[in-house]
Amino acid sequence: MTQSSFPIILAGSGRITVGNRGRDVALSELSSAYPLKLLSPRAVQSKVAVVYVLTYGGGLVGGDQLKLQADLEYETVLALLSQGSTKVFKTRPGHRLASVGRPSGSSATLPMPASNLTSQTFSFNIASRSTLALLMEPVTCFRSASYSQVQTFHLEDEQSSLVVIDWVTSGRKAIGEEWSFSRYYSCNEFWVGRRRIMRDVVLLEDDCEDRAGLGLPAKPLLKRMAPYGCYATVFFYGPKLTDTVAHLTKEYEAISIFKGRWPEKLLWSLSSVTPKEQTGAVLRVAAIETEMVKKWLSNALREMDKVIGADVYQRAFA
Repeated sequence: MTQSSFPIILAGSGRITVGNRGRDVALSELSSAYPLKLLSPRAVQSKVAVVYVLTYGGGLVGGDQLKLQADLEYETVLALLSQGSTKVFKTRPGHRLASVGRPSGSSATLPMPASNLTSQTFSFNIASRSTLALLMEPVTCFRSASYSQVQTFHLEDEQSSLVVIDWVTSGRKAIGEEWSFSRYYSCNEFWVGRRRIMRDVVLLEDDCEDRAGLGLPAKPLLKRMAPYGCYATVFFYGPKLTDTVAHLTKEYEAISIFKGRWPEKLLWSLSSVTPKEQTGAVLRVAAIETEMVKKWLSNALREMDKVIGADVYQRAFA
């Protein structure tokens, strides 16, 4: 094969393809280019592929634009993890060459994008009877950071399954950075066949004088998010998550609602988004500390270890 026959990998891009090899799965494609790095350790659980999504330097610098596409073939399982939170550093003037969509190793001159917004765009194609577990650590935006995240999930049919954790922290609270970033945007969209079943958008930004054109007074983001320092949303769909959703539903129905004098240290809610014969639910959690959310999720989602294996599950919530 000549050098020109190899597919061009653009800077900040990555591809994952998980194939079924009988008793096990194989990563038929695992490619990435700076500043994105994909690593795959051997999983103890059979028929489960594990990939760590990392960045050089441990975070995203203003202007980094990552794009990842993952394809799961029939009857496979992919768990996507990360080591530590996804740190988004302060937006700075200028533009990083690593984020302009330049082919890896190329010195060709390419036009610069109009914005140096830090962004991640993930796209997933999940075949029938396959399962995606997106269990990456939360996003932590530093002071003045501006971040955008778009994740699109295409499930082939009702036999496809997924669980997605999307969460954000208040920032580096220990050094006085608490909800002090400029902008955080997250959009998750879910399709089954040609039908969109869910679309969830979160937009957090420092207030302007007129919120949503309602003539309301400005209110800093810190005051609007207080007293909580971490917010998490977990999306479920498909038959492989039936036990997990059933466990959460039982716990949620047993909750007693009463008026308290002080805010709870942790709050959570569960809602269904599809008919009862299908498994589709959204879990939302908020707590004053990130570790409280992680510990709570580790216990609440424990039925998932039957799907991805106990070893992988422990890695996700270590």
